[in-house]
Amino acid sequence: MTSVDVIYEKIHFRHDPKWSVRVRMGHPDQGGLMICVACVIEMMESNNVASVRKSVALSGISGILKSCPGALKELLLQDHRVCLHFTASLLGMLHTVEDPATLEQAIQVPLLERLCSTLLYPDEGLKASVFYVWQRVWGAGGAAQSLPSPLRDRVCVLLMQTLSHACSSQLTINCLGFLKQLLKLGEVVSVLMNSPCEQIRSDLDQSLDQDQEAQSSTQLSLERCSLPLILKKLLLCGDETLQVASAQCMAAILVHSPSQYCASFIQADVPEFLFERLNCGSEVLLWSVYSCLLLLTEDPLFFSQCHSVYGIESLVRSLKEALRLTNVEVQRQGLLLLTEILDRQPAGVRLFPSAPGFVAVAEAVLSGVCSPSLQVATQAAHAATALLRVNHQSSPVQYKQLEKLVEDIIARCTELPLPASSRCRVSLRGDEPSSQASRAGGFLLQALVCFHAACRLVEQCSSEPGLKENVFTAPSKQVQGQDPLESLCLCLLHCCDTVCIPTVTRHCELAPNAQVLQHFFSILSYQFSLLPSLMPLFAAKLASSGFFRLALEHKAVLCAGNRNPALNAACCGFLQRLSVSLLSQPDPAASILPQDCEEIEAVLRSSLPSLCCRVCEWPSLLCESPGPQCDPAGPRTTQYCLLTLLHLALQHGDRLLPDSTVFSCVVTLLCSVQEQGDSALPPCVLRSALYLLSVTQDKSPDLDWAPLNCISKALSSSPSFASLYTHHPPLLHFLFRYPELAEHFGPRVLELWLSHRAQATPQSDTNSKKTEGPSEQNQDPDNTALLTLLEKSPTVILNLLGMVCTSEAPLAERAVEVLGSFLQGRRGCKAGLCTLLRPTLLQVLQRLGLESSQGTGAVGSLPLVLRLLCLMQTSGSTENEMDGIHFKLLYHVSNLAGKLQASNTECLLPAFSYLYCCLRLSPPHCTDRAVSMLLCNAGLMDQLQATLDLSSSLSPPSALLCCSRLLLSSLVTLQHTHSAQVHRSIRLNLGSTVQALVFGKRKTGSLLLASSLRLLQAVLDVDLESPVLCVSVGPRAGQRPLGDTDSSLHPLGSYGAHCLITTLYGLLLQKQELLLSVSVNCLGSLLRFLQRRSPSTAQHVVCQPWSRFLLYSLLNSGESCLLHPATLTLLTLLLRYGSRVVVWEPDLCQVLEAVEKRGLNELGENTTQALRQLLTQLQCSIFHPPPTEESRLQANTLMESLNSLPPTANDDLPTSILRVGEMYLCLSDFTVKTDGHNGSQL
Repeated sequence: MTSVDVIYEKIHFRHDPKWSVRVRMGHPDQGGLMICVACVIEMMESNNVASVRKSVALSGISGILKSCPGALKELLLQDHRVCLHFTASLLGMLHTVEDPATLEQAIQVPLLERLCSTLLYPDEGLKASVFYVWQRVWGAGGAAQSLPSPLRDRVCVLLMQTLSHACSSQLTINCLGFLKQLLKLGEVVSVLMNSPCEQIRSDLDQSLDQDQEAQSSTQLSLERCSLPLILKKLLLCGDETLQVASAQCMAAILVHSPSQYCASFIQADVPEFLFERLNCGSEVLLWSVYSCLLLLTEDPLFFSQCHSVYGIESLVRSLKEALRLTNVEVQRQGLLLLTEILDRQPAGVRLFPSAPGFVAVAEAVLSGVCSPSLQVATQAAHAATALLRVNHQSSPVQYKQLEKLVEDIIARCTELPLPASSRCRVSLRGDEPSSQASRAGGFLLQALVCFHAACRLVEQCSSEPGLKENVFTAPSKQVQGQDPLESLCLCLLHCCDTVCIPTVTRHCELAPNAQVLQHFFSILSYQFSLLPSLMPLFAAKLASSGFFRLALEHKAVLCAGNRNPALNAACCGFLQRLSVSLLSQPDPAASILPQDCEEIEAVLRSSLPSLCCRVCEWPSLLCESPGPQCDPAGPRTTQYCLLTLLHLALQHGDRLLPDSTVFSCVVTLLCSVQEQGDSALPPCVLRSALYLLSVTQDKSPDLDWAPLNCISKALSSSPSFASLYTHHPPLLHFLFRYPELAEHFGPRVLELWLSHRAQATPQSDTNSKKTEGPSEQNQDPDNTALLTLLEKSPTVILNLLGMVCTSEAPLAERAVEVLGSFLQGRRGCKAGLCTLLRPTLLQVLQRLGLESSQGTGAVGSLPLVLRLLCLMQTSGSTENEMDGIHFKLLYHVSNLAGKLQASNTECLLPAFSYLYCCLRLSPPHCTDRAVSMLLCNAGLMDQLQATLDLSSSLSPPSALLCCSRLLLSSLVTLQHTHSAQVHRSIRLNLGSTVQALVFGKRKTGSLLLASSLRLLQAVLDVDLESPVLCVSVGPRAGQRPLGDTDSSLHPLGSYGAHCLITTLYGLLLQKQELLLSVSVNCLGSLLRFLQRRSPSTAQHVVCQPWSRFLLYSLLNSGESCLLHPATLTLLTLLLRYGSRVVVWEPDLCQVLEAVEKRGLNELGENTTQALRQLLTQLQCSIFHPPPTEESRLQANTLMESLNSLPPTANDDLPTSILRVGEMYLCLSDFTVKTDGHNGSQL
């Protein structure tokens, strides 16, 4: 068969002769065998050629390959494409031809062995073709597994030898392509990596012995050719394609077993050259090098030989460039490599000894965090987490860079989309929304892990002075600038407060995640140790924002059944730190001792881990009573833990349970403890129970006797009530709500309440507090709470008064201040309250009188006691009989007033007001004793004299002057009424008084003018002769001899009378409500005095032109002034004393028309009385010219209508009190006097 020409006559003629050759296969004399490559290719590819012909052709080719392979080679090398096509056609027959006879001609093993021998030829083109063939053979399915192991090992050895000596790029590329195919099998990798040089040499010698022609034509240089060195050599070449292939081959080797093969590459210093290749812009090469280095980092030898230190700078530079590219996978791979290096780097070898290196890597990580790809940002957050370790910090530590890193990572969380809720996730279709939510959740989790690492790093730096202080910073700059570590702590707290908390809560509301919550609560726990000074505010904010409920609910849902123990521990740690922080705050409102705080901490530590139930299940736990066979310590401790949590949450506005439920549960628990005879509740737990009862009482029913008894016993079991006290208004209201509790604990809780204010207010502020106005004191929330209680429970006033009597000075002063605030703005006291308070007030006055007489105590509480007495006296009570305790109170007040300094306005004003009110408000049959007692008190009379003398000072206290004048006027009037005995008179300069009215009325207040007129009215009513007063002569009244008129008017005199008349007219012209009435009253007393002493003077006075001017002004000032009682009384006085300035037309007609226009029913009682008096006077007066008949009929008709009106006399009018500031004015002294009534109301 081998002597047959390998041609096909039917088609041979079409072929180029260059594809045909005659090969001599035997003796030289024999003819050769003709072969046409083109005929062979067409026969193999044609389906019309018989299999027998194909078999003969293949047999011929086989013979040629065995005897003269060079001839066939020369044909094929004419065109590389034909060579490839010819080889491919032959190989394709193995898969397509079904004829067994034809397939038998394909002798595979000898062919592959011959291909191995061909690799020994120096022709690199041939070698490149052979390796291409091997690559195609190896890529065929099952070929790699069916190849005999010796042949496979031989191929591996030849490949390594060829690759190590390859010069052409084509051969190198084909070798690397075939190598990548080989590296897919672990057995082949083992052969390639474990073939020693001696084995390679022996294999090559065997191959040369088998092929003598190759031995004679090839001289090999056998050198060391290990695969790591070969690939390392390729990394050094300038061809980027070969560098990529080399790195990919390394990665393909290492991926099989890094622990087995990494050492070979590391010992060959391959990492060094890989790091050098990072200085390129090829994404493929970067990814390949990143992948290879990532596998090498799994071997500790990589770090022990300092390859990480050598290449970190190159890696950082490469990352910065890669993050500017568009390939996300390259960026992720680079950041992953950085993360692994940072994670695995030994602590003893620092990667960033100086600041620039750390700043560079931080900037690279920041660039990754800011990447648009969330996957890249997540990997960058991983790298940042690894970077936030103590061993990676430079010297000095770059706190500003750390701060920026954390801020940017946490800020990126605000851009994350919210996850779909559990219901929505079921309805989502497609992978995109789910993958997006997954990526967002992954970044959030990694951001929290990074934030957690930052908190841990700051805590470590705070504990190490070398890291806390920057030794390279000048001391002056350290003093001027803010501590960088403290600034970083503030940054962490700010990020936690503004970004971390709202972001995590929003995400976990929709999709709770155990890992996210674990790191979240750990981060919150760290804040309590980083910035202790700010934790009171932060803890209060957390508690008020519902974080007790948040932690407890997530703990119950995710940790029940021993699930997620790490989350359970994080929640417990957070709740414990939050509770301890709230309890240990420097707030006197909760006077918790350190041992109590430790006890609460122990309760929480022992009970919180096992507390994995929803908040709605707590009532059953609180009401559960331990059985007789059960150790009560376990359930009781859990109940104590629940009470503490409820207390702290409710104290900051987080109502975990309804108030009524909490109240009933606490009552049940206290009763259960008392019934079972358990040991007394710890003070901290009892404090929580008392607080919960106090706050939730308003929305709960009142307690019966049995629960009250249990609560009282429980509170009494505490050695000190102060340890149970919480400065909170509901506590006061709860204890004073029940008399049983108020009796036992009321005084003590009031002392603690006032002591809290005394401690909270610095001693230096005492003086400023005294100068505050009452309205400013009432703004104090403590005062407001106590005042509200005073309104509901009068017994509180008794307790406060008792404290005034028995407590130390600070508490007594505080009690007095509260009582003063209580009095401010009140119009009166209830009768029962007055009866209850008077005995206690008497005791207080007796004590103050004793202290003032001995000079051992201050009288700072006297003003407020006197104000309380004034308030009670003016409350409108009918029990103002001047006997018994009333008289005793009056006695002590007058004695104390007589002992005070004249300049002590704070005490004298309420004292004089009380004495004045007692005289004016007591029934007439009781005032004789009162006025007699006051007039015989020399000290009081001296005090009044001293007060009157103050009027000559530049700035006298007007309120005190007003009150003293009113008191003096009452004494003058009542002494005249009862003819009481006077032991000491008071000097009154009548001339100075009149002159003060004449010349000082523009600079004097209305009240002071009114009180001066009231005193003059009282003195005129007694004709300037009273044992109470020693009246000095008026101006020009002292000249001798006196005229008839001056003599009769002594000591006022004619001049004084005219001055006073002029002053009164001027005050009437001012048309002020208060001055109108008082001026008319004083004018009436003056005219009566003149009528008694000198009738001609009286008539002369009323006939002066000034009277007509005054009357005209008042009658033409509008209807309100026209019908004012003062105007009507002035008309009556002028007519009564024969003045001719009043004419019927138009004066009286104008008044009558105004009355008819308004209507009698619309007139007030005071106006009605003044009008009746005027109409009565009209009936007995003579007018020039006389009135018309119509006018008289009009006046008579009005008089009849007035008489037909029902009586509306106001019996309370004389005792009505007007309060102006701290003054009390009896309205009967400031209303117009009429014949039918003592006075008309303003």
